[in-house]
Amino acid sequence: MKKILKLSIVCAVLFTGMSTYAIDGNEDFNLHVLKGNGKLITFALNQVKKANLAIYDTNGTLLYSESASGKDGILRTFSLEEFPAGTYFLEVEDNAKKVRHEIIVTDETSVLSTKAVSSIYKADSAKNTSVATR
Repeated sequence: MKKILKLSIVCAVLFTGMSTYAIDGNEDFNLHVLKGNGKLITFALNQVKKANLAIYDTNGTLLYSESASGKDGILRTFSLEEFPAGTYFLEVEDNAKKVRHEIIVTDETSVLSTKAVSSIYKADSAKNTSVATR
């Protein structure tokens, strides 16, 4: 009986850990919004060493772009003081995928969404994968 109880506890901990990882491990480069202070937005891209960052308006006009890099990830703060109220998009692109996040700018604040609006995987990123068949 004790073995069954111990095995049940181990399984419960294992399944809880897997579900927690699935929630945190979304496919959006693990973008974490660290803080929003007025019209400043700060975010981190964990485990991304090199990426292109761009901000577009709703018409698709490029407003800002940069190539960012970091040893263990990328940490950026943007001031959106000069942006008029409206909806904008932060686009993050590396060699495998392109992800868009929505930015809502009002007269007082700016809010960056933690969930991606869209994710596009590049066709070239599948070249180095191997598939086993039976």
